[in-house]
Amino acid sequence: MSELSKLSELGELDAGSNSLSDDALRRTMREEEFWNLPNTLTLVRVGAVPVLLLLPLLGSRTGSLTVAWVFIAAALTDLLDGWLARRGQQETKIGALLDPLADKLIVATALVMLLAVDRIPVWGSVMVVVIVGRELAVTGLRGIAGVSGGQVMGASGAGKLKTVMQNIAIGALLFPDPMFGLPAHAIGLVFLAVAAVLTLWSGYGYFAEYFGWAEGAERRGGSEG
Repeated sequence: MSELSKLSELGELDAGSNSLSDDALRRTMREEEFWNLPNTLTLVRVGAVPVLLLLPLLGSRTGSLTVAWVFIAAALTDLLDGWLARRGQQETKIGALLDPLADKLIVATALVMLLAVDRIPVWGSVMVVVIVGRELAVTGLRGIAGVSGGQVMGASGAGKLKTVMQNIAIGALLFPDPMFGLPAHAIGLVFLAVAAVLTLWSGYGYFAEYFGWAEGAERRGGSEG
């Protein structure tokens, strides 16, 4: 029996909806096991943040390589903890909240540090503002959705693609230039531009889902037809 079904029998669903009441949602989150393997990996991933903050002090090629590989390891850990959570049926509401928060903290730190060391030129700061601003907005929206109605907003296809483009861009910009005989920083800026476009596209999708804009457009289209 699903968690929602159990709570429904206890009368802990809001009348006329599938949303958990505030008290039931908080109680459910407290009862979940926090220190499972996926959540632990999420917290370990946050350990990449202090290393990224050292980027301005590690100006050598070796320093850049170290920071780049730490970021790549953190990105791979992100894939691993999600896979473990699904495979071991250890998905939790607190994990669904912490995982994107950890990702956004790492990405925002990396982008700010890349600006600080001029790996991202001044004109590229617009892309950084777009990416970081969208991440803050979507994080806030997910928090509102979770608190107000118990709704967990999972990552969309566009959002996942944005994450891949974003990680490739940051990884390439963190590596010393050239890398493997390729212009790593030029490649990184191209992928960053693609990520910025996907950022706006996927961000709109989350807000459309929450506010029902897409459903409203479909109803209007049906009535006009």
